[in-house]
Amino acid sequence: MLKIAVPNKGALAEAAAQMLLEAGYRQRRNSKDLVTLDPDNGVEFFYLRPRDIAIYVGEGTLDAGITGRDLLLDSGAHAAENVELGFGASTFRFAGPIGALSKVEDLQGLRIATSYEGIVGNYLAERGITADVVRLDGAVESSIRLGVADAIADVVETGSTLRQADLEVFGEPILSSQAVLITQQDGVEPDGFAVFKRRLDSVIVARTYVMMDYDIRVDQVERAVELTPGIESPTVSPLHREGWVAVRSMVPRDAAQKIMDELFRLGARGILVTDILACRI
Repeated sequence: MLKIAVPNKGALAEAAAQMLLEAGYRQRRNSKDLVTLDPDNGVEFFYLRPRDIAIYVGEGTLDAGITGRDLLLDSGAHAAENVELGFGASTFRFAGPIGALSKVEDLQGLRIATSYEGIVGNYLAERGITADVVRLDGAVESSIRLGVADAIADVVETGSTLRQADLEVFGEPILSSQAVLITQQDGVEPDGFAVFKRRLDSVIVARTYVMMDYDIRVDQVERAVELTPGIESPTVSPLHREGWVAVRSMVPRDAAQKIMDELFRLGARGILVTDILACRI
């Protein structure tokens, strides 16, 4: 039976559980449950701290897991990213007192507070910068005011928390992170993993694309399908109305409204967009 690690709490937990549900897997009903068995699909889910997931997978205790790229890299575990899952996006950056620091080289000899000691240490070492990395488990924004550090390295979303602490980001982003599916590095693919990964891939596609249907005159079909080429090729079917055809094609969700406008200008009518609940590509 395939053993999968899932975040038990935090920003990744709810989104990971939702993706697994959309992929057809049973999920826990009680947040206190540590294990959920899905015998129909041959999978057992273990709910663990996101920071620990890479360690369990890297040691081969579990076959695969869902965690953040930042947590994977920070762990130093013998695990590898398999596929991006499209949620939990974040940016990891340096920040310091407003106006005090402008580039990463300014960190030479300073104290940097972070919850990601591995990532920061490697980043500085690659650039030949010597600094004292202070590991904290949370609330690193307060460390400068409390005299623990001169700068911080942390996940930045809107930057509002930093502004409240009179801090600002500087330098280039350290890392762009999101949720990823991980497996043991250089390990043998476990039985059932290909099916599991395919299901997650199908959810990603279903979230990325919509199905578009429209009617258009035959003499405009070529121009229309340039706008809606689909994954392989659009489906074109004759209509009872002479000189017209019906077209069905998958199009990117974020471009759907613009494509509809372009098709309407070409003379397409009856343009409909529907969600894709599941697929195999």
